[in-house]
Amino acid sequence: MGGKCPHRSVKKRRYSHKTARRTKFMLMGDDAVYDELQKMEGVMKSLPVDEDLPGMGQFYCLHCDRYFASMAVRDEHFKTKRHRKRVKQMMGPAPHTQLDADLAAGMGMPDNGPKLMSM
Repeated sequence: MGGKCPHRSVKKRRYSHKTARRTKFMLMGDDAVYDELQKMEGVMKSLPVDEDLPGMGQFYCLHCDRYFASMAVRDEHFKTKRHRKRVKQMMGPAPHTQLDADLAAGMGMPDNGPKLMSM
């Protein structure tokens, strides 16, 4: 006897909504985070209070571009494999930017050759 499985709709509920919400707070890409790290080297400033962010925006990981609810959660995050990989990635060479992609595709700045002296 054929037909659809009666439990087919259960699979749709397996998708975690947490991963969908995570992108709400992840605004910067790899190149933007890398630039921020280069600017912030050795300089620590206090974060502004923002009620919309977890932990009022006070507990932030610059490498991962994530906000945390408390200092304990942030300190646990610092011990994770994902954070350590991210730190290692950001300490390496600069990530690719849109300009690099345009130049590789041949859509970058034109090379018009040497300028001629006009008399």
